[in-house]
Amino acid sequence: MTVDDTGSGTGTPRGPHGRDTGGGAGASDSAAPDGAAPGGGRGPASGAPERGLPDLPDRSERGGEPQEDGGQTEPKQDPLALRIEGLILGAERRYTPFQAARAAGVSMELASRFWRAMGFADIGQAKALTEADVLALRRLAGLVEAGLLSEAMAVQVARSTGQTTARLAEWQIDSFLEGLTEPPEPGMTRTEVTYPLIELLLPELEEFLVYVWRRQLAASTGRVIQVADDEEMVDRRFAVAFADLVGFTRLTRRMEEEELGELVEAFETTAADLVAARGGRLVKTLGDEVLFAADDAGTAAEIALLLIETMANDGSMPELRVGMTFGTITTRMGDVFGTTVNLASRLTSIAPKNAILVDSAFAAELVRTGEAPASEADAAAAEEPGEYRFALQPMHQRPVRGLGAVEPWLLTRRD
Repeated sequence: MTVDDTGSGTGTPRGPHGRDTGGGAGASDSAAPDGAAPGGGRGPASGAPERGLPDLPDRSERGGEPQEDGGQTEPKQDPLALRIEGLILGAERRYTPFQAARAAGVSMELASRFWRAMGFADIGQAKALTEADVLALRRLAGLVEAGLLSEAMAVQVARSTGQTTARLAEWQIDSFLEGLTEPPEPGMTRTEVTYPLIELLLPELEEFLVYVWRRQLAASTGRVIQVADDEEMVDRRFAVAFADLVGFTRLTRRMEEEELGELVEAFETTAADLVAARGGRLVKTLGDEVLFAADDAGTAAEIALLLIETMANDGSMPELRVGMTFGTITTRMGDVFGTTVNLASRLTSIAPKNAILVDSAFAAELVRTGEAPASEADAAAAEEPGEYRFALQPMHQRPVRGLGAVEPWLLTRRD
């Protein structure tokens, strides 16, 4: 049932797409259930008269008493925060969650699912939503109605996009405000510098974001369509690896927070650059650990060895250890799951310093592709020196928590 089916309207004039053309409070405010919505603080209480975005006072007027209207106290909003929000969103607040759902032609329940999936907090019936929020709801619902996405898939799209862009936005704002907001005049605060900074950066960052997303989408699509059959498109076989800084917990007790943050950033940057340059994919970073994947074992082995060698040549960095496996991986929302991933994590925990442990499937794949010899006898019989890139040394069988006994192999670069 859509919001319009609830009978909450009382004859209020309607504009295009079902929006109210009048500004008065109607039954939609008093009868609407709580919903979720992006951004903004809590607005007028349910049933309060509706208002548009108030005129914004200058700096000297900030901090005044909250306005009152019809016995209801309007929660105080920081005018500068509202100006910045309007600049970024490109529109002013004009809808409650209930009104936005009605204007988009979707049920309040579905609107709430979409908003929460995108990572936005419930705001009751505050008037905090814009035309862009209505359009986003209409687009997602339209994909479902057209049969292009199931409702569950549309929610997943909202969730994956929300989680990814939330982290990106936090990183960008932290970085820009840290490095680019030296006050141009004495007495100016960082908050006051934020508005002109965002005004300059916003259009450029938006264009760059779309460009990178399209590039990544093209690369990901290309990998998927090369898979041999439809089943492997979801559960694919490839190499996955964890690279872990040794003794990181001890470092956290000895180093200052800023120094520790710089070390982690240097490690993540080094790993990300090496993984990308060699054709792998950085799945995620976990502070002292990175998870990466590659379509073939040889690529993953080269990346891991380069990571070990690069870190070993940097006296400021701790030792590194790596665990890698090859097999069927389940991918969901950009992450990877399954026994193959769990085993890679366990191998990392038992790997020696500055060493790489791989499972038997990874070793067998290197042998199959001719990148490592099955034995030293095979290596000695090679027709050309340097025919093999990697060397494999079997290690003693080890019990691995949750996975039983495994026989790891030590991976090294062949001289």
